[in-house]
Amino acid sequence: MQVPSRPVGPVARASSWIALEHLWPLALLAGIACFVNACPIRPQDFWWHLKAGQVIVMSGRIPSVDTFSFTMGGNLYGNYASYWLMEVAYYLLFSVGGPALIVFVHSLLVTSAYGLLVWLCWRISGSWRIATACTLFAVILGFADWSVRPQVIAFPAGVTILAVIYAYQWRPRRSLLAIAPVTLLLWANSHATFLIGLGLLGLWLLDELVAMVQVRARHGSDRPFALLWPSVVALVSSSLACLANPRGIDVFLYAKGLSGNPVIRSIVPEWAPPTFGDLKGTLFLVGLLVCAALLASSLRRPSRFQLLTFVAFGALALSTRRGIVWFGIVMAPVLANHLGGTTAAARPSGPPRRGTAELPALNWLFAAVFLAAVLASLPWFRHLLPGSQTRARLISDETPTAATEFMLRERLPGRLFHDQGAGSYLIWAAQPAYPVFVDARLDLYPLEIWHDYGVISDAEGGWQAKLHHYGVNTLMLNTTTQAHLVSAVSTSSDWRLVYQDETDKVFVRVATERMR
Repeated sequence: MQVPSRPVGPVARASSWIALEHLWPLALLAGIACFVNACPIRPQDFWWHLKAGQVIVMSGRIPSVDTFSFTMGGNLYGNYASYWLMEVAYYLLFSVGGPALIVFVHSLLVTSAYGLLVWLCWRISGSWRIATACTLFAVILGFADWSVRPQVIAFPAGVTILAVIYAYQWRPRRSLLAIAPVTLLLWANSHATFLIGLGLLGLWLLDELVAMVQVRARHGSDRPFALLWPSVVALVSSSLACLANPRGIDVFLYAKGLSGNPVIRSIVPEWAPPTFGDLKGTLFLVGLLVCAALLASSLRRPSRFQLLTFVAFGALALSTRRGIVWFGIVMAPVLANHLGGTTAAARPSGPPRRGTAELPALNWLFAAVFLAAVLASLPWFRHLLPGSQTRARLISDETPTAATEFMLRERLPGRLFHDQGAGSYLIWAAQPAYPVFVDARLDLYPLEIWHDYGVISDAEGGWQAKLHHYGVNTLMLNTTTQAHLVSAVSTSSDWRLVYQDETDKVFVRVATERMR
């Protein structure tokens, strides 16, 4: 594998003051931390994992059937085992520090992932400015995927695998190879994206295999096999480590089946291919063209590994929006290598010129401002800022907290029909009194139920009959995503409005009220 040379730029000074060049990565990482800290917990993908974590901790076992819905209750659902480690971690953190601690740890994971990426890009380019710019490229393609959910563990894990591959090429050490299986062990027990890590190791092995074949063809020797063993050991040991999970080898089948699930592919926008019709797709497609142009025009010839990652992860992102964040992460070091070569060639020859005089006190002042901004953005201190009622909110406005409290307090009749986005929160807050209709566990529900959900939510023909078929007596409707149903129910004599706020309206079937 051809890898970038070790850093050619200045080594970080071990002096008592901070250099101007260090402010670039500090500003970026502080911005990431502030942004993530300011984002409240959204309802879709967090709360049902929190509930599953509670069940695992309280019962001492991982559930294998659905107990949270009335449409699929009692059916096999073994996918809790694919997230169990993050689910347990979420519940323990929530038990200790509530939503504030969840947001804080989430911010640490995201910021540490991109912090490690900055370091890797600096090691390659020798410039903190270039490293910051290349990491910013990854941030732009990835920020839309930073919501609070188990996937967040994949970001530091993925960058760690990427760093191991590059670091081993710079300085082969067996201890580095031990990092990969440990990382994949944790990753495979936390989220199905662990296949990304194995994919990176597989690309490393493929690169070394091609190099070995070329060397053997030139020299006719068996010694080149020595080039292959590190990547083989890393991939094999990591694959075996992934088997150490409650599902065993089935964890691979689940991860593969999830990406090809027809329900997910048909109803979830983030699994669809990117287009110029939305911001995320536009950013990726433009970034893809920029990367291709840079690789084609760079003064440095792209290595095989760089081309392999560009092709593999470019194809992944072209097939699904969920791959865009990974394209940004794996391409950041590649961009750093080629931007570093371009700037090095543009420097004038001769002895280096002394730059503008540094102002240590001013640099420290900026660093202190960045730190103060991060501290002010922490969940425990946001209420001190102007407009604190809005800024201090840890749970998003789209979460039906007040409507759920009303429903529980008034003991409204079941069964309940609701917006799919609210299902996850209802699993956490309203079980077992109100099993959900559908929720974010998209692969649990067959297409027939999703079809019925769409007919009812859009108030299409036969919506009332379908509600009767499912025995629904209470409606908790989102006024934005279910506007047609809200309008239809409001004019129906069969339903009575009992609660409303800015985002939700709750209706009760009139005939059920008369029977109470």
